[in-house]
Amino acid sequence: MSGVGLGLAAIAAAAAGAYFLYGKAGPKQKKKIKGWMLRMKGEVMDGLESLRDMSGDAYEKMVDKISRKYQSAKNIDKDEVAALAKELKGYWKNISKHVTQAVKTSPRKK
Repeated sequence: MSGVGLGLAAIAAAAAGAYFLYGKAGPKQKKKIKGWMLRMKGEVMDGLESLRDMSGDAYEKMVDKISRKYQSAKNIDKDEVAALAKELKGYWKNISKHVTQAVKTSPRKK
C-alpha cells in the first residue's frame, strides 16, 4: 500500500473513532456502551486501517464479518449486535467525507 493509501486509512480510522465513540447520542450513548461493543468498534477501526479498497461496500463487508463473530458469542444479545452493526454501517457516509477531503488535499506525485 502506498504512503497516500496508508494516510487515507489513518484518516478514515481517526474519523471512525470519533463517530464510533461519540456518534449522534454523545454522552447518553457512552453510558450504554458495554465492553464487547468497544471491542467490536475497535476491531472495525483496525479493519479500516488495513482496508485496501476504501469503499462503502468493502466497509460494510468488513462490519458484517466482524459482527458475525459477535453474533455467535453466548453472552451477547444478537439484537444488540445487529443494532450496533447497523449503526457502524451508518457511519460510512461521515467517514467517507473525511477520506474524500484527504484525497483532495493530499499532495500529488509528479
